[in-house]
Amino acid sequence: MTQPMIHSDRDSNGVCLRVTGELLTQSLETVEQAFSAFQPDGGNVTVDLSKIEALDTGGAWLVADLARRVRAAGAHVAFKGLKPAHSALLDTVAQNIPDEQGVEAEHRSFVDWVASVGERSVGSWNDSMSLLGFLGLTLHRLVRTILMPHRLRRAALVSQMEETGFKAIPIVALMGFLIGVVLAFQGATQLKQFGAEIFVVELISISVLRELGILLTAIIVAGRSGSAFTASIGSMKVQEEIDAMRTLGLDPIEVLVIPRVVALLIMLPILGFIADISALIGGGLMSWIDLDVSPGMFMTRLKENTGVWQLAIGMIKAPFFALVIGVIACWQAMQVRGSAQSVGQRTTASVVQSIFMVIALDALFSIFFSVMGV
Repeated sequence: MTQPMIHSDRDSNGVCLRVTGELLTQSLETVEQAFSAFQPDGGNVTVDLSKIEALDTGGAWLVADLARRVRAAGAHVAFKGLKPAHSALLDTVAQNIPDEQGVEAEHRSFVDWVASVGERSVGSWNDSMSLLGFLGLTLHRLVRTILMPHRLRRAALVSQMEETGFKAIPIVALMGFLIGVVLAFQGATQLKQFGAEIFVVELISISVLRELGILLTAIIVAGRSGSAFTASIGSMKVQEEIDAMRTLGLDPIEVLVIPRVVALLIMLPILGFIADISALIGGGLMSWIDLDVSPGMFMTRLKENTGVWQLAIGMIKAPFFALVIGVIACWQAMQVRGSAQSVGQRTTASVVQSIFMVIALDALFSIFFSVMGV
């Protein structure tokens, strides 16, 4: 590689800069300081590029930036010996150099900070109202679909049930099994200190059936299916397919949102039940290995000391979790604004908000059932 070099001569016509060698990005450090140090003092500046052996975007930017600074100083700049290919590259780079240099952000005062907090607060309030409005719109379309079942798009519903439910069974079952194993192992470690190992059955069954099974299932569904909802509908928003639907007289809520929400309403309780059974199997297996609690004894204590109501409490939460996940995911998708970056940001926000709302809703249910004495 021939290292680039720069020479300057002055004559009656002005200054002539001669650049030689390969003006490529990996070798610009040898001439970058010389280009930056050149200060035009008026008159004409001729840049001789006839000896340039190779030129890429980095080198073209260096030359174009020099020409911009020369013109900004009131001097005239001309290029000499420029090859056609190099000329086209230089013109393209010059056209895309910003006219204004970036300005360092000014120090923010306390008033500016308060103003930014106020703006974020107003934005959060507007987003909350928009989400509530979207929830109301979804519930309206859902009730209308229940009253008029022929409006439901069955093919889309079956497809979404497969994506959100059937394909999620392996990960949900594995999660439930491992949770049961961990609960049995950790519970046994603590209960052995009091000689109460047998109560590990109640520890596993009540905690899994009442809380952990459906909660962790909802979190997995929020991360897996909720993100998919936001990404797919958000991509349609970017490509203006949703606007095309409205032009054709189709309701995007009815076409896109309702099948996904109904699929979650149907499949999340099933997935939660699968997670519960898997957790009980994992807990029973670990109890047998670590505590010598036989499967028969495990099942006997499970039936005697764990009522069906414990399972019912978990299943009652499932439709509410499903509605929250579906509505938040689809609402975030509708907020996408014309770029792939926006799709990514909204998908991330969808997962975070869905998981937060699921946990908050589970806490409210726990308080409610505790107050009700169940």
